[in-house]
Amino acid sequence: MQAVDDLIKERLQSDVVLINQLGQYIINNGGKRMRPLLVLLSARAFGQIGQNSCHHIDLAAIIEFIHTATLLHDDVVDASELRRGQETANTIWGNEASVLVGDFLYSRAFEMMADVRNMRVMEIMSHATNIIAEGEVLQLLNCNDADTTEQRYLDVVRFKTAKLFEAASQLGAIINQCSTADEQAMAGYGMHLGTAFQLIDDVLDYSASPDETGKNIGDDLAEGKPTLPLIYAMRTGTPQQATIIRDAIENGGHEYIGAVKEAIESTDALAYTAQSAQIEAQKAVKAIKDIPASLYKDALHGLAEFSVNRTY
Repeated sequence: MQAVDDLIKERLQSDVVLINQLGQYIINNGGKRMRPLLVLLSARAFGQIGQNSCHHIDLAAIIEFIHTATLLHDDVVDASELRRGQETANTIWGNEASVLVGDFLYSRAFEMMADVRNMRVMEIMSHATNIIAEGEVLQLLNCNDADTTEQRYLDVVRFKTAKLFEAASQLGAIINQCSTADEQAMAGYGMHLGTAFQLIDDVLDYSASPDETGKNIGDDLAEGKPTLPLIYAMRTGTPQQATIIRDAIENGGHEYIGAVKEAIESTDALAYTAQSAQIEAQKAVKAIKDIPASLYKDALHGLAEFSVNRTY
């Protein structure tokens, strides 16, 4: 991970000062580095990396660049002012700079991919970034739409969030030239892990301390996003509760948060969402049951456990 961080800092460098300032600000802003960690663990889980001994470091940095680019674009689309307890880049430097530096990070990631010289890696990553973009558009369509179904919401999660987890996990098998079965096992692990991770984010949006999450309670609601706790509470609550949640989704804002939290608590919507996340984490562990036993496989199991038990 230290080698990944060093490479990130090296490849962030640009002759354009603003790119250095903004890029370093968001890269160093306290992220969990889950996605690059997945690349490293999946690569090591299959034993010796051999002649491609540095490629797992390169790919881990590439994954983090792509993730960071999506964050920059997300914050502009959502008009977010706070991320990880700090002001967002668009709040400090403006929307235009955030979008353009996000573009720089995307293009730098693909420049680094070309250096790896592995067509299968290019296929996986180009497809993943395309799916992520589709997920962004799907989420935009769902915003302020109180008729969003649970399936439609999960489609957004699997496109927008879980797809990069899937790609990160799959890359380790690819650079080790593993079998198709092993590659698919790692892809399945990443997809289910990423889904579990996002579902717990949905829970934390209504239950965690802002000091721990670095965001305000109900931020997704304020943006009109119909997340799973809202969808479940609207489906199982009283007609009055459903009306309150519907109005909150359609109009956005924080003024509904008190009544919405009451509806979520009385319908056990957070417990339902957490249970859904637990099922996804169990599927992630099951997906890699046939890969060789190792400390790295144990760590992958640990990540699945962390994804559903975390408080931030």
